[in-house]
Amino acid sequence: MQLFHRDLGGAGRPPLVILHGILGSSRNWQTAGRDLAGWYHVVALDLRNHGQSPHAEEMTFEAMADDVLAWLDAQGLGRVTLLGHSLGGKVAMLIACRHPDRVEKLIVVDIAPKEYRGDAHRGEFEAMAELDLGRIHSRLEAEQSFAAKVPEMAMRKFLATNLERGTDGKWRWQIDLAALIASRPGLLKNPLRPEDRYAGPALFITGGRSAYVRSEDQAAIKLHFPAAKVDPIPESGHNPHMEARAVFVRLVGREFP
Repeated sequence: MQLFHRDLGGAGRPPLVILHGILGSSRNWQTAGRDLAGWYHVVALDLRNHGQSPHAEEMTFEAMADDVLAWLDAQGLGRVTLLGHSLGGKVAMLIACRHPDRVEKLIVVDIAPKEYRGDAHRGEFEAMAELDLGRIHSRLEAEQSFAAKVPEMAMRKFLATNLERGTDGKWRWQIDLAALIASRPGLLKNPLRPEDRYAGPALFITGGRSAYVRSEDQAAIKLHFPAAKVDPIPESGHNPHMEARAVFVRLVGREFP
């Protein structure tokens, strides 16, 4: 499928392709992406079933990787720096290991090559599935309805960004919520096989206040990415590109040129 993308600037510079996390979109990367345009030609994609990209029942790492490769081919891009956050980081790792000829450098943001516990994101998905779209009149009402299962206000606001109002004035999900719910167990798994390797330059940026990447995960990172450098941002949680943007941009742009 042909993915939607946002060109965030830096034309003429080396290409940097950004893959967002689950329930996110290219829109979440506009500010950090424009900052990075000082070093790269930055393009952020919407993965399938997210943002403005097409929907499909199949939602596997392999299918998402194929989408990205097809997009690169359509744009005439050979090798790129590939940056992926969370779910997008898993897709980026898979592409780097299986298609190293397409990846100049790999940047993975707050995710590890491992399987995550089964209750991850469960509250968010349940809250979204229970939302009665016919009864809400604003995103604020949707945020308020999420409160019972999603205690963090920032996360409630993030979930509500996936709502859009149709030409008929009714609210609907921009994402394919049903496909994402059905695919959630598979998306928690490790995308890599034991033999998968990417020997090129790799930077893993982690959030010091996030539990997504732990010290014991560094062995798996080094197994699959022997040249990897792991850089924690102590003041950040799971979204360092938003929570500690200046530090994040410096790491990607200045320290990993």
